[in-house]
Amino acid sequence: MNAFSSSSRIPVKEKSSEDVRHLLRDGREIALLDLREEDPFAAGHPLFAVNLPVGRIEERVAGLLPRKTVPVVLYDNGEGRTGRAVTVLRRLGYTDVSLLKGDLAGWKDSGGEIFIDVNVPSKAFGELVEHIRHTPSLPAEELKARLDRGDDLVVLDARRFSEYNTMSIPGGRSVPGGELALRVRDIAPSPETTVVVNCAGRTRSIIGTQSLVNAGIPNPVFALRNGTIGWTLAGFTLDHDAERRAGEPGPDNVAEARRHAVGLAERTGVRTITADELRALEEDAARSLYRLDVRSPEEYEAGHLKGFRSAPGGQLVQATDEWVGVRHGTIVLTDTDGVRARMTGHWLRQLGWREVFVLDDWSGLPSESGPEPYLFAGPVPEPATISPDDLAADLNTDSPPFVVDLAPSPVFRKGHIPGAVFVLPSDLEDSPRIAAAKTLVLTSPDGHSARFAAARLSETGQQVYVLDSGTDGWERAGHPLRKGLSGEEALSAPTDVYKRPYEGTDNARAAMQAYLDWEFGLVAQLERDGTHGFNVLS
Repeated sequence: MNAFSSSSRIPVKEKSSEDVRHLLRDGREIALLDLREEDPFAAGHPLFAVNLPVGRIEERVAGLLPRKTVPVVLYDNGEGRTGRAVTVLRRLGYTDVSLLKGDLAGWKDSGGEIFIDVNVPSKAFGELVEHIRHTPSLPAEELKARLDRGDDLVVLDARRFSEYNTMSIPGGRSVPGGELALRVRDIAPSPETTVVVNCAGRTRSIIGTQSLVNAGIPNPVFALRNGTIGWTLAGFTLDHDAERRAGEPGPDNVAEARRHAVGLAERTGVRTITADELRALEEDAARSLYRLDVRSPEEYEAGHLKGFRSAPGGQLVQATDEWVGVRHGTIVLTDTDGVRARMTGHWLRQLGWREVFVLDDWSGLPSESGPEPYLFAGPVPEPATISPDDLAADLNTDSPPFVVDLAPSPVFRKGHIPGAVFVLPSDLEDSPRIAAAKTLVLTSPDGHSARFAAARLSETGQQVYVLDSGTDGWERAGHPLRKGLSGEEALSAPTDVYKRPYEGTDNARAAMQAYLDWEFGLVAQLERDGTHGFNVLS
């Protein structure tokens, strides 16, 4: 059956929910894209749906969908944005684009399970791991008593450093999850030292603890039950702005960690490949290939293989859908120690990724340094630009231009050009205030979002400029920023970010408890859904 794109009237195939579930169960590549903003996405979606707001497709799709012939299925919740997405994807060269019959309502009506929150496959998997492996854990009250007694123990925070720095267990140390097996033997050299792993909620505590169990450390090891949420609900105080990190591991401990990681990789079917085998994978036109460097961001910037993206191992397991948009795509992991890639890979295999490889030897492969390069599916538009100094002068005239900022809402709140308005890229063409403006200046943090948006407005007849180097360039030029997001500044509701109950320092107790209650029910949801393909190591 065919539908039509609302923006182009080009026939578009439809796929039924049953067809999508069959592809998920059958192990064939498929990308199921939810075109809404993150907050409505978090309110309900299929298990393996990947969130890609329609206004961000040009910026993000190349990383999520590296193969342009991959089957792509689009849906929203009746907002009418699928037609626009089809047009954009076809223009970028994607050739197998379908619509989910009936959108999200069609999935529900067909009996498809609906999951709330974000990064749900990883979170549901974490609950399944605890259910099957009986991952050891301690309640907050017991950990607090042990700390007060001065027991021989270490608390290792498995989240990103920025999350740890925001709030942490007193005395805890930042060791992001992908680093645990590599560094724990140096942090706790005595086998008598108890190791407690925490995150904000449950998943990274469970996976981090089970990583250490799987990796054969002799120490007693426990997850902090319910993480910093559990600590807070117990009435205990968190630290803020902590800076404690793990040091460099010694060579003997790296060798021991590698020995165990090699064994786990072999048991779970992670294969080691050579540079020539990597090139063969890259030349396979029928394969969606993800090349990911699982080391820390700092190590990545110091030097990495060309074509590899930065995906720190713990975060990759926690939020696989932020890097890998094609279910059953092929994943190649690399590091410089032989531990982190294998530990990450052994989890990805259990998460149902059928082909996971580790590249150990970088010989003969090109490398580079610096931050991760931008990755776009097509050329970046080159609209007319305006310098920060010229914009500052124009804003002080009797007819100032209308400045539109396309930054994510948290970034806008941290600092924006005085007088600028906030709009979601998905709402850009539908805003009456933008349509009424004679002269527009579009900006975004680095300018890329603004360039894509300017191209979409090129046929309106308005004068449209992009701020050269974006808002970052405005600040570097010494011009002031304004903080906050007032009602007068908002042309869109800030639905682009879902407020996680486990992040930040201002979460209500009821929201934190509700989040924990939801996590406890995920194993039952997985059984009802039937598409996950998880295979927990026994």
